[in-house]
Amino acid sequence: MTVETGSSEVTGDEQAQLSLSTAAARNLATTTKSEPQMQGISSRWLLRKLPWVNVPGGAYRVNRRLSFTVGDGKVTFDKSGSKVRVVPAELAELPLLHGFDDADALKALADKFVQKEINPGQVIAREGRKADHVHLIAHGKVELIRPGKYEGEAVVGRLSDGDSLGGNVLAGADGTWDSTVRAVTATTLLSLPYSAYKAIAKQHEGLRSHVQRRSHDSRRPTNRAGEAEIDFLSSHQGEPTLPGTFVDYELTPREYELSVAQTVLKVHSRVADLYNEPMNQTQQQLRLTIQALRERQERELVNNPEFGLLHNTDFNQRIPTHSGPPTPDDLDDLLSMRRGTQYLFAHPRAIAAFGKECNKRGIYFGSVDVDGHHLPAWRGVPLLPCGKIPISEHQTSSIIAMRTGEDNEGVIGLFQTGLPDEVEPGLNVRFMGIDPKAIISYLVSTYYSAAVLVPDAIGVLENVEVRPRG
Repeated sequence: MTVETGSSEVTGDEQAQLSLSTAAARNLATTTKSEPQMQGISSRWLLRKLPWVNVPGGAYRVNRRLSFTVGDGKVTFDKSGSKVRVVPAELAELPLLHGFDDADALKALADKFVQKEINPGQVIAREGRKADHVHLIAHGKVELIRPGKYEGEAVVGRLSDGDSLGGNVLAGADGTWDSTVRAVTATTLLSLPYSAYKAIAKQHEGLRSHVQRRSHDSRRPTNRAGEAEIDFLSSHQGEPTLPGTFVDYELTPREYELSVAQTVLKVHSRVADLYNEPMNQTQQQLRLTIQALRERQERELVNNPEFGLLHNTDFNQRIPTHSGPPTPDDLDDLLSMRRGTQYLFAHPRAIAAFGKECNKRGIYFGSVDVDGHHLPAWRGVPLLPCGKIPISEHQTSSIIAMRTGEDNEGVIGLFQTGLPDEVEPGLNVRFMGIDPKAIISYLVSTYYSAAVLVPDAIGVLENVEVRPRG
C-alpha cells in the first residue's frame, strides 16, 4: 500500500501512528500482581495431623508405669534422643548377674557402659583374642562366625536388639572369644571393659560375691508389656486373703523441653514507609519467613536427635524391610505392631516405590479422604507424604507408623500458646528496634517439641529402598 504526498511516496511501514500504542498505554494502567510465591512450601501433613498440647511451663513430663522385662534373656535400654543407656535392673539378664538386686551397684555398673556406633561389616570381636569386654546390643544385627569345616566362613549364630556378648567376662578376663563377631547392619553397642567392672566390684562386696556364686534368685513378675505386675485374685470363692498390690512408676520419667526456631527479619524503614501499596511489604516478608520457620519446625520434629520422631522410636518398634523396597508384607508387619495406627508417613519417593511393588503383585491400594484431599492408603490407614524423612546416600529411607493423641496414648506435638506478640499458636513476632541505618528488626520465634507417650505409639520401617528398579 502506498500513499501519495506530492512528488514522493510513503510506504505503510513509514505511515504516521494513528492510535496510542499498548506500550505507552500500560503506563496508565494498573498492573495486577500476585503475592510473592515460595517454592519451598510443602504440604506439612505431620504438623497438620499431630494433636498439639499446650505446655504452659515449657516442659512436658511423660509419666509411665515402671517397665522392664527381667527374665527373658534380653536387656532393655532407655533411649533419650540419640543417647542410649542400659536400664540398671536389666543387667540382671546377664548370666552371672541373675537375681542380683543391689540398685546402687547395678546403677554404678550401668554408668560405666560406653556407647559405640558400629558400621556394617565391622568386626566387634575376633576369635581367639582376649575377651575383656561385655557387649550389649542396643540396636542392630550381628553374626557369630567361625571357620568353615572345609573352607570359608560359617555363620553359627545371629544376635540382635537386647542380646549380650561376653557375659562371662565378669568372672575374669582370662578367657578368649570363641567366635568372631561381625556387624551385619549399623549397630548401636554398649560396652563395659572388665577393668571398669573390677573397680565397681571393689566398692560393692555383694556384687563380687554374687558373681562368684552365680546365684539364681527369683525374678520380678511382669506383664506381657514388660510392666511391673499388678497382683489380682479372680474367680475366687469364700473369704481368701486378697493380694496387696500397687502400681509402680518410673522414678526418672522423660521430660521434653520446648525447642525453638528463630530468625531476625530485617526491613528498611524506607521500604516499609513508601512501598506498601497494594501489598504491605512487612506483612509479605513476615508471611514468607513464617512459612520457612514452619518447614524447619517439621524437619526438626522428624530428625532432631533429642526429640525427633525417628530418633525417639523404641528399638523394639523398628523393623527392616523383607527385601529392600517397601512391600505390602512390610506395611502389614508395621501395622501389626501397634493398636489403632492412624497415619503412615513416608517420603514421596518411598510412596512411589510402594506403589510399584503393589503394581508388580497386581494389588490396588485404595485411597481415603483426609481434609478434602484424596490420598493413598493401605488397610484404610492414610499414607501421607513427608519430604522431611531423609533418603540416605544408599537410596534408603524410612516409613513411620503412628498413633496420636493424649487420650490414645499416642504421639503428641508440644507448644505454648498465649505468647507475647503471638501471631500464630506457638509463634510470635517481637519488635527489636531500628538501628542507625534505619533498618527495622523483628525477632520471629516458634516453640515446639513432640512426645511419644508409650513406646508402641510409633514404629518405623527401616532400610526402605527407593532406588528406581528395572
